Amino acid sequence: MAVTLTEAAAGHVKRFIDKRGKGLGVRLGVKTTGCSGLAYKLEYADSVAPEDLVFEGHGVKVLVDPKSLPYIDGTELDFAREGLNEGFKFHNPREKDRCGCGESFRV
Repeated sequence: MAVTLTEAAAGHVKRFIDKRGKGLGVRLGVKTTGCSGLAYKLEYADSVAPEDLVFEGHGVKVLVDPKSLPYIDGTELDFAREGLNEGFKFHNPREKDRCGCGESFRV
């Protein structure tokens, strides 16, 4: 079981944490919402909870709660710029379908 991040995603997280002045990585999970049922939840993390599973790549920690892991196991977190837009991209091999607006997915 693993959640990974690309060098581009790690670089973005490191720059943001440096700018913010605190933090140890990102917390990745899922929440129930949207047309397809699940949506990714991503936030910067300042501490590790006792139940967190910790993955690390390119010097950045990715914290995942145990309930979310079955839905995102194998996911690669990327950061991309496309024209004027930029943001995190989730490459999840468990995704079976994604809603048309791109806000939610199902496994």
